[in-house]
Amino acid sequence: MDNSDQRRQFVGELWRRFEALQQWAIDNWPDAQHPLSSADFVEARKEILALADARHPVPGQHVPEPSEGGPQYEDVTPTPWP
Repeated sequence: MDNSDQRRQFVGELWRRFEALQQWAIDNWPDAQHPLSSADFVEARKEILALADARHPVPGQHVPEPSEGGPQYEDVTPTPWP
């Protein structure tokens, strides 16, 4: 089993557990005048789905460390708006 299959299985299991937790939270929310809904969990769902995204480092795209001859400084300052 490769890493992407493991990640997919992990995210699937996490999703199932999150759905159960979400349902428990909705059912047991103590403030009846302001009940929870599934819409209250949208951002958490986005974060879970992002775990399976390709944003994670891809093997083979190794940037050398400075001691290996790589850059000492990586400029992350955005370009000014024109």
